[in-house]
Amino acid sequence: MIDLYYWTTPNGHKLTIFLEETGLPYTIRPVNIGKGEQFDPAFLRISPNNRIPAIVDQAPADGGAPLSMFESGAILLYLADKVGRFIPADSRARLDCIQWLFWQMGNLGPMAGQNHHFALYAPEKLPYAIDRYVRETGRLYAVLNKRLAEREFIAGEYSIADMASYPWVLPDRQQQDIDEFAHLKRWKEAIKARPAVERAYALAKTINVQPTATDAQTKDILFGQSKSSVK
Repeated sequence: MIDLYYWTTPNGHKLTIFLEETGLPYTIRPVNIGKGEQFDPAFLRISPNNRIPAIVDQAPADGGAPLSMFESGAILLYLADKVGRFIPADSRARLDCIQWLFWQMGNLGPMAGQNHHFALYAPEKLPYAIDRYVRETGRLYAVLNKRLAEREFIAGEYSIADMASYPWVLPDRQQQDIDEFAHLKRWKEAIKARPAVERAYALAKTINVQPTATDAQTKDILFGQSKSSVK
């Protein structure tokens, strides 16, 4: 059994997609980040960076004590190895998949996240910041579009690289014209139609009906953290 510490963010969706695709038994432990539940000491013992998602695997492959993990990319890699699915077995193909997983973690997610922040949440609309991150999101869309011109999915076969990237391409709020990226659009529609992906996003709606922060208190919890927040 996997305990999934989750909230309805793109990084959270990566894990529900994987778990729905594989059928691994899991229990969702909601962590309402808008209410500050990510700072609960019990959660910090699992995820010291006070971020979701995180997991506790109650039956790890080594047969030892329950294993906790944080960071969505690391969790995807761990779970893919655990079940032997959605990551290639061939060593070079495996490395190809891993490098695109890291590309999402280091590029697509952070840049699209800053895009969202400055366009939607920042108290002052800063044209330079908005333009910077909208343009960088577009560049990353173009990188992925070029990659998908020669293959159905990012690493050839559907994999954790796709599961990591899709939730960060899905939002329409990134100020990109998807019609400019024909291969990316085809890939996005193919993943959206997968039954496991449909189940993952339907599940999210039952947990959080208001996924966008709107009030000042919630924004302060989400975006007002500093070194004093680490306890």
